[in-house]
Amino acid sequence: MENIVEIIITAVIVGILGTAVGYYIRKNIAEAKIAAAEDAAKKILDDAGRSAEAKKKEALVEAKEEMHKLRTELDREIKERRNELQRLERRLVQKEENLDRKIDSLEKKEEILSRKEADVDKSQEKINELYTKQLAELERLSGLTSEDARNLLLANVQEEIKHETAIMIKDLEQQAKEEADKKAREIISLAIQRCAADHVAETTVSVVALPNDEMKGRIIGREGRNIRTLETLTGIDLIIDDTPEAVILSGFDPVRREVARIALEKLITDGRIHPARIEEMVEKAQKEVEQKIKEAGEQATFETGVHGLHPEVIKLLGRLKYRTS
Repeated sequence: MENIVEIIITAVIVGILGTAVGYYIRKNIAEAKIAAAEDAAKKILDDAGRSAEAKKKEALVEAKEEMHKLRTELDREIKERRNELQRLERRLVQKEENLDRKIDSLEKKEEILSRKEADVDKSQEKINELYTKQLAELERLSGLTSEDARNLLLANVQEEIKHETAIMIKDLEQQAKEEADKKAREIISLAIQRCAADHVAETTVSVVALPNDEMKGRIIGREGRNIRTLETLTGIDLIIDDTPEAVILSGFDPVRREVARIALEKLITDGRIHPARIEEMVEKAQKEVEQKIKEAGEQATFETGVHGLHPEVIKLLGRLKYRTS
């Protein structure tokens, strides 16, 4: 029984001691954790302080740089404004000086005009006085009053006007007669021209037949270069209209028109139509027409029995083959 009590007591004592030791150990651990936490908190606070100080310094540096930049821009803007104001001030000063000079000039001109106006008034007064004196002297010498002199002057003027009117009427009649003759001649010429229109049209154009209407496009060529080349080399106008399978050659020179006709017919037969070929065919056509003219002149001299003529005269006779009159 006593052993059991001792065991219980011992167990209680051990439990109490264990509890005390555990409490002590937990206390030490808690204190250690608290100390560590306090150290960590202190470190964090120190780091935060240093970071805040660095950021503060950085913010101050940035603020100083921004202030310096703003101050520089402000100084530059102030300088530009000051320069602009100085330019405006100089311009205003120049304008004021110009205005002053103009005002001075105007004042001088005004003074000169005033003096001239005064001189003119004085001269006008002198002229009026002189006129009055001369008029009185004229009335005294002529024995006529101003009313009588005016009536006499009007009568002379009326007589002169009648004479000049008669001359003018005669001139107008002569002019009307000449104008009537001129107009009559124009009417007669116009009537003759209109009556001869058909004959002129027949003798100043030639028609070249085409195998088909597609040939018109080949004669015109790209951007009209073929037709321009042919017209430039021959001096003849090519009229390509709605006339089916035909091209009209128009020109007052029958020889040139014949050259253009022959050249165009050769080009249509050959089928190759381009500026170089056109130039070649025109040259051949010119030689052919010249040969025909020469042969026609020689035939005319042979038929008339006239011999020994100069070659140029024979050529002129041959050209009459293509006459239109």
